[in-house]
Amino acid sequence: MNRILLVGLGPLGRFVANDAAKRGVARVVAAVDIDPALAGKSVADVVREYGCSERAPGRGRAPNESGSPRSDGVPGIHRSIDDVQNWAEIDCAVVTTSSDLARCAPTFRDLLSRGVSIVSTCEELLYPWLRHGALADELHALAVQHGARILGTGVNPGFIMDALPVAATAVCRSVRAVRCWRIQDATTRRIPFQRKIGATLDDAAFAARVKDGSLRHVGLGESLHFISHYLGLGVVRWEETLHAVKAEREMSCGLGVIRAGCAAGVRQTAHGWNAAGEEVVTMEFVASIGQPGPHDRVVIEGEPRIDLRIEGGVHGDVATSAITLNAIDSLLVAAPGLHTMATVPVVRCSPAR
Repeated sequence: MNRILLVGLGPLGRFVANDAAKRGVARVVAAVDIDPALAGKSVADVVREYGCSERAPGRGRAPNESGSPRSDGVPGIHRSIDDVQNWAEIDCAVVTTSSDLARCAPTFRDLLSRGVSIVSTCEELLYPWLRHGALADELHALAVQHGARILGTGVNPGFIMDALPVAATAVCRSVRAVRCWRIQDATTRRIPFQRKIGATLDDAAFAARVKDGSLRHVGLGESLHFISHYLGLGVVRWEETLHAVKAEREMSCGLGVIRAGCAAGVRQTAHGWNAAGEEVVTMEFVASIGQPGPHDRVVIEGEPRIDLRIEGGVHGDVATSAITLNAIDSLLVAAPGLHTMATVPVVRCSPAR
């Protein structure tokens, strides 16, 4: 069983910790979160499975102020990576803190310099050369120097609109273009995701959030360039568009009431053209409350033509947690350095240990 340091105990981090314990594929042996509300608490205080499983009896007993494990072995929550003491017990770090690579970089540098490998849900880490080429090179060099590995993954980006299309071409003699759709009903998604897609916002608030960059699906460009790079499609020009999906009637979601005419979610598209002006990668991402006909679809225009469709779509929160934990085994056997989902051994469902 992999022993993990969990950095970030927000909704996704808690989902990952709960999933790890419930599935029996990993064990959190250290945890870090800067939220002052978590000071003095243990993982069992915020993660259900650690509070009720046989692995963690005695729910409610707090760790000491340094975040050291309780007498029953349940780790406390540290405020800083510098406070972690049990480095020899850690096989891999799981970082679930931000979509922005620049914001995650100090954490990545700290962990890699200690020789700790990292799986992260940071969306920009999926294909960091698009927006952060120099930083990507720096992280790769640091990982190699200290014998560590780092990988960005998730359901999207990380699988549905990038790793899956690339893998599907294994049976193709040639590929001319790739088209991907991810159409989601966000009703059952976690609240931070509903906030990210702008649910409940009126036109002015939606436009303001788009302008400041806080409202968008992060990773569509990274997925597009991942596909172009690994399939040799030669994208030289690309563009991205973003629009609100408007509620046609009053609705409700985890954030509250969505008035008719306000945003229920977002529609985002990305297009990539080669030097001949041919559109070789096309992507459409829709996530909204009450979205009809949810599905994921990948079309490979090649020989043979491939059309994959997943009715209902892959649930984002469940799949993100699953692929994050499943990727650890593949990453740990890879060579030191910065990896993508195309450079580690095939990620598969990890059995319980």
